[in-house]
Amino acid sequence: MALTKARIVKLIHNQIGFTRNRSSETVEILLEIIKSTLASGEDVLISGFGKFCVKPKKERKGRNPATGEDLMLAPRKVVTFHCSGKLRNRINSS
Repeated sequence: MALTKARIVKLIHNQIGFTRNRSSETVEILLEIIKSTLASGEDVLISGFGKFCVKPKKERKGRNPATGEDLMLAPRKVVTFHCSGKLRNRINSS
């Protein structure tokens, strides 16, 4: 089962004791900070967890899978994630 935003809100509500509204606002604010930071081109480093990086992709050849038609894919930016050593060790020790 995936960890959803609703489940994160519920966990904050249960573990910290915030109201559901305050828990939801906290999660929304945190995610908005991360999104706006990435949109500005900066990386997001969460110590002990990992690093979200914005990487540019060059224009490249592609193909429409439905028609088989060749086309050029526009340059774009993608977000990548690199987990920290602590997180990697914790995952691998389980």
